Amino acid sequence: MAKKNRTIQEIKRYVMLFIGAIITAVGLEIFLVPNNIIDGGVVGISIMASFLTGMPLGLFLVVLNIPFIYLGYKQIGKTFAISTLFSIASLSFWTHIFNPIPGLTNDLFLAAVFGGIIVGLGVGIIIRFGGSLDGTEIVAIIFDRWTSFSVGEIIMFFNLFILSTAGLVFTLDKAMYSLVAYFIIFKVMDIVIEGLDESKAAMIVSDKPDEIADALLARLGRGVTILHGEGGYTKERKNVLYAVITRLEIAKLKSIVDEIDETAFLTINDVHEVMGGKFKKKAIH
Repeated sequence: MAKKNRTIQEIKRYVMLFIGAIITAVGLEIFLVPNNIIDGGVVGISIMASFLTGMPLGLFLVVLNIPFIYLGYKQIGKTFAISTLFSIASLSFWTHIFNPIPGLTNDLFLAAVFGGIIVGLGVGIIIRFGGSLDGTEIVAIIFDRWTSFSVGEIIMFFNLFILSTAGLVFTLDKAMYSLVAYFIIFKVMDIVIEGLDESKAAMIVSDKPDEIADALLARLGRGVTILHGEGGYTKERKNVLYAVITRLEIAKLKSIVDEIDETAFLTINDVHEVMGGKFKKKAIH
């Protein structure tokens, strides 16, 4: 039974990677590419190379990513490499299919906005389900081990260089619209990867753990996990409350905690994904 479930999950994952590639191809071929607006990373390089040579975009997407897929296989793992290869091959296929279709708009701003939203949605789905379309992410992970720069900083440096190059290949205004598209792609990807719920994890250290736990259950409808800890300096035993809430419930949680124990220590952190457990709210009577 477990093996059957794993097989179903794998099929679902590859279906979502395929759908993500279709969506990304629509954003590229229907909005960005006809207006000479590029994305960052290998996709951006491929768009410029296709423009300069007249060769298909899909060809460059595959050829330029091959070294990065090999690096991903060596540094990250076989599953990631296969998922990335499948995603890139699917994107290459669909860019070829959509290429003859004329762009929907010649307005550069509309193309950057709607192309950015659609590409961000597609790429976000691919990343969420374990694939990738951009070899610069793999390079950034490797460089991160050798330098003091973070992965995000390295990717940003690569993409700023690539997007600036668009000003030389196309025109300066196309480069600026490419920056707009890249920003939108980045934000939409973030929403897709992290989810729309914007869950938060709250940890509360208090001398009144039972009262706070009961109040959170009664007034927020949230269950609480009690962890047993010890003060690093005082060596006193402490109870730590752990709860997952939504962004909109933060203010109410703070109010409840402050009302019951003014001296409580509270931290709130981002949660990228919630699985299992009993995160759904209980009915409040």
